[in-house]
Amino acid sequence: MEEIVPVLVTAIIFGFVYNVIFILVRKKERMAMLEKGVDTSFFITKPQTSQQALKFGLLFIGVAIGILLGSILSATTVLPEEASYFSMIFLFGGIGLVINYFIEKKDLKD
Repeated sequence: MEEIVPVLVTAIIFGFVYNVIFILVRKKERMAMLEKGVDTSFFITKPQTSQQALKFGLLFIGVAIGILLGSILSATTVLPEEASYFSMIFLFGGIGLVINYFIEKKDLKD
């Protein structure tokens, strides 16, 4: 577990710096376009019908099921504990996101 902490801290710092730089560059680009008189109608975004709550709900339900089944798998088989937990968490978290994709795809058709 101690080996993961430096990797996670580095990833979080990199992600934060990347997002801040991305936002600043995008703002400068848009301001330059406004100063030049470019049509800005494409900046106005239509409200998306994305269901973020559903997406995260299904993801967390999948992760919870993965933790539960990973615990059962590590207790009943000879599979190492880390492998059983991580495999089940990623499997069921991914299944939750795939289910969300199909639900959103169905809603966009309607």
